[in-house]
Amino acid sequence: MKWSYMRALPLAFIGLAVCHSALADAPKVLLSIRHRHFVPQQLQVPAKTRVEVLVKNEDSIPAEFESADLSREVVVPGKSTVSVYVGPLSAGRYRFFNDFNPAAKGWVVSVPQRSD
Repeated sequence: MKWSYMRALPLAFIGLAVCHSALADAPKVLLSIRHRHFVPQQLQVPAKTRVEVLVKNEDSIPAEFESADLSREVVVPGKSTVSVYVGPLSAGRYRFFNDFNPAAKGWVVSVPQRSD
């Protein structure tokens, strides 16, 4: 029996729904770019958890959220917001910077969760 696109289509939709659902549940943190610098300069996130970082560029010129530690690089157009998913991360500090303004840098600090 041949595998057809019509049979694969429902499976693709199910896969997308599962992925979207998993990403929608990720905790969110806000990182602003203001006057070409990151605010706050340090983001605290839970360890071993996938997190959505909303990078909001309040300036009118583009900026870049880049991190070799996090394997992420994304241009954030002026007056816009982009989502960057990171993790799950081990406990530690992860550097990020704006490649368009090397003086702008910060850290994602991943902290262990309290065990109840």
